[in-house]
Amino acid sequence: MNDEERYEAGMTVRRAVLGDAHVDRANAAITADTADFQDFITRYAWGDIWSRPGLARRDRSIAVLSSLIALGAWDELPMHLRAAGRNGLSRDEIVEVILQSAVYAGVPAANHAFAIAKDVLAE
Repeated sequence: MNDEERYEAGMTVRRAVLGDAHVDRANAAITADTADFQDFITRYAWGDIWSRPGLARRDRSIAVLSSLIALGAWDELPMHLRAAGRNGLSRDEIVEVILQSAVYAGVPAANHAFAIAKDVLAE
């Protein structure tokens, strides 16, 4: 697959996982400084990794939520909590992922994730 095909494949998956509104906002915010980065994440994260057949999207969402909580990537967590719902995780399953993260990422991280999830799940 060439770069243009990877970009298009990535954009298709990105829109399916994050929703058109989010992707449209992200695209509208692209500047000369961020254009290469947006291209990079679309081609590699969405086109190469999220498009692989080895895991279902719901399983990828579990891995992403766990990673974001462990890293304390709080700005990214709401977007991926919403994506997890679009990828088939129920509210109860999202709560279980956060609870599971308490054991491996720490209670403070899970506590903060629960606070963020409370607002997102109320939407």
